Amino acid sequence: MRILGIIPARYASSRFPGKPLVDIGGKSMIQRVYEQAKKCYDLTDVVVATDDDRIFEHVKAFGGMAVMTSGQHQSGTDRCAEVALAHFQYDVVINIQGDEPYINPLQISTLAGCFSSPEVQLATLVKRVKTEQELHNPNTPKVIVNTLSEAAYFSRSAIPHIRGEEPENWLEFYHFFKHIGIYGYRADVLQQITKLPVSPLEKAESLEQLRWIENGYRIKVAETELETYAVDTPEDLDRLAPLLNL
Repeated sequence: MRILGIIPARYASSRFPGKPLVDIGGKSMIQRVYEQAKKCYDLTDVVVATDDDRIFEHVKAFGGMAVMTSGQHQSGTDRCAEVALAHFQYDVVINIQGDEPYINPLQISTLAGCFSSPEVQLATLVKRVKTEQELHNPNTPKVIVNTLSEAAYFSRSAIPHIRGEEPENWLEFYHFFKHIGIYGYRADVLQQITKLPVSPLEKAESLEQLRWIENGYRIKVAETELETYAVDTPEDLDRLAPLLNL
């Protein structure tokens, strides 16, 4: 099975313009993501997909693979689909977040392992929620997982609702899961889902994966114990300092 790891990277960001090129301990963020992804032996190839010449040239300069894509894409999934369409020799595509400079290669391997079953269309990772702050943070999507280890629903709200108990006590009554935003797609399924119109649930929650579920696609879920550290704002860089030597 040939698996392509794609790192979507755009320069324009409302909260952190130029984020992929920010320096983190002597290397750019995009270089750190790329080097971590290359450590995953389950990936046949790794490529950065961007619509910006500065990012493209930078990746080439440090010896990485990069491709230019359209500037009209609304999501990383759409950007991955363009790359995959031009590189049809891959069976599976894994969308690796370009703002997680310390992503653990084992997480990528865990996701890749989901596709050992030919029935898996799409896959993602979840992690058990450990704190009340995570549980009730709308920026941390939560996931309901069914008995087939598939995602039944994603929400920015804490789901399920624990009836008759105060929200601050909910973790005592249920094992909640949060979504880790790395996706895997069968190559043909990736082309299909990017042609779907935006769905009502997706609009309501602003979560693109709900479009897939609402249209009948199944998302395999694998659990990870490893944490991820995303950079959304310049202030987030301070949290990464202790990780520089990992």
